[in-house]
Amino acid sequence: MKYTKYFEFTKLRTDQAIIEETWIAKAFYTPIHEELQEDGRIRRWAKITDAGNKYLRIIILEDGETIHNAFFDRSFKEK
Repeated sequence: MKYTKYFEFTKLRTDQAIIEETWIAKAFYTPIHEELQEDGRIRRWAKITDAGNKYLRIIILEDGETIHNAFFDRSFKEK
């Protein structure tokens, strides 16, 4: 997986550092939900049982390969 410089910078934050690489891969390769943003970026979610059943959202650039952001989405509801 490829990452933006922004992602690499924010990954250093305490709240972001707890997000494991395997969780990001789960959201990237086997999301439970996906949405296309108006700007062409892609949102994907995965339920992370090892993190207390929280939902991880990743944002992927328009190229479909580069991860721009990853965070736990407290407002996501599984459909």
